[in-house]
Amino acid sequence: MNIRPLHDRVIVEAVDAEEKTAGGIIIPDTAQEKPSEGKVIAVGPGIRGDDGKIQKLDVKKGDRILYGKWSGTEVKVDGKDLLIMKESDIMGVLE
Repeated sequence: MNIRPLHDRVIVEAVDAEEKTAGGIIIPDTAQEKPSEGKVIAVGPGIRGDDGKIQKLDVKKGDRILYGKWSGTEVKVDGKDLLIMKESDIMGVLE
C-alpha cells in the first residue's frame, strides 16, 4: 500500500458486519448498518504538543477498534475501501 497518514490520523479497514442475527436470520446487504468496527492498517507519527515534542498515538497497526458511525473519510486505495480518521474519532480498542 502506498499511503502514509499524517499527524494523528489512522487508516482503518472496516470489518464486515455480521450477516446473521443471533437467531440465525440472514440480513440482506441493503438492511445492514455501516460497520463501526475495523482494523488499523497504518498510523501517523503523532501530534506535536505545546512543548514541541511529538506525542505518539495510543493505537497501533493491527489493533481492532470501534469508531463512530459517521467517522472518517472513505477512500479507495489499490482497490480496497479504507477510512482515514483522526485518533479522536476512535471510541475504543478491542482486546
